[in-house]
Amino acid sequence: MGILTWIIFGLLAGAIAKMIMPGNQGGGWLITIILGIIGAFVGGAIGVYVLHWGDVTSFWNPRSWILAIGGALIVLWIYGMATRKS
Repeated sequence: MGILTWIIFGLLAGAIAKMIMPGNQGGGWLITIILGIIGAFVGGAIGVYVLHWGDVTSFWNPRSWILAIGGALIVLWIYGMATRKS
């Protein structure tokens, strides 16, 4: 259930991250949602391996949402930096 939950978190976290960090990262909403899914996995890895918070226990767990949105913001920021034209 953990991976499926992180994918669902990623879909929502990508949309929330785009609202928090508007700008011209390119790719539109589809790329943002894909980056949100990747970011949710990154946030989950940070929660498990760095913060030792454990895996997803519930869809309504605030820590899971913080990790998913935080990971999506990190991945979205890196993608924006990598695709920015100088």
